[in-house]
Amino acid sequence: MRRKFEIDEDTLPYLPGMMLAIVEALKELGGSATINELDEKVVELEGVTEAEQSYQMKGFDNRPRVNYYLAWARTYLKRGGAVKNSARGVWALTDQGHALRTLQETQAIYDQVGLEEREKARLKRLAQKSAAPLIEEVSNQGPDDEEDWKGKLLSVLGTMHPSAFERLSQRLLREAGFTKVEVRGKSNDGGIDGLGVLRVNLVSFQVYFQCKRWVGSVGSKDIRDFRGAVQGRADKGLFITTGHFTSQASDEATRDGAIAIDLIDGDRLCDLLKENRLGVSTEMIERVIVDADWFNSV
Repeated sequence: MRRKFEIDEDTLPYLPGMMLAIVEALKELGGSATINELDEKVVELEGVTEAEQSYQMKGFDNRPRVNYYLAWARTYLKRGGAVKNSARGVWALTDQGHALRTLQETQAIYDQVGLEEREKARLKRLAQKSAAPLIEEVSNQGPDDEEDWKGKLLSVLGTMHPSAFERLSQRLLREAGFTKVEVRGKSNDGGIDGLGVLRVNLVSFQVYFQCKRWVGSVGSKDIRDFRGAVQGRADKGLFITTGHFTSQASDEATRDGAIAIDLIDGDRLCDLLKENRLGVSTEMIERVIVDADWFNSV
């Protein structure tokens, strides 16, 4: 099978190819998907290797390059009217998107959206009477599904001492309903950082966990090594990381006939910290609207 795009450490991938891969993945998934489902399906259909999934953005974004540029490809499709996304982060094909079949069609959307955005940027610079630097993307605002607060939070987590990150994971598990949560610290116990007990109705499960501040992607070998340490000692395993899991790691975590390893990546970790208000708070901003027509009718 001929790939629609390639990923390396430095160059910009072929975005129209990524756009077509996203459209085909959405069709395979029934026309809609979450970001994680969609990215995993694209990786599967395109045969993106584990090595390609390990390449990281440099300097300003914690995501693997493939996920970062897939976000940009979704943005081009959205601004071109081929896909739409809901407030809950579900992306879906429009009628226009369902009709897309070829690279020539996604290339046309890419060219048109890029032209429109460059014209907007030009007019904005003229209005500001400044020559703001251009970047290679649609605009300098980032992909439409980018959440800046998560990037900032992951940067903070990345500077934590390993023992502090273990204590944070311990606190998070307690907030999630675990009891008897212990952190083993530098136990050299095959990658096991701690254990806890999760009670579900009348049944309790002993869970061993590993928590790592990780820059990059966690691969299938890391999951196999962790499972080997857990095997015969616990009912389940839990792997927490600030990084990302490759699709092969996700497959390995749920492999038939083996102890299931639940995975919490950086994106999910941010959501859980926010939900449990652990170092993350939400502000509601009041917006006041003046209705001039109402006053005119008095």
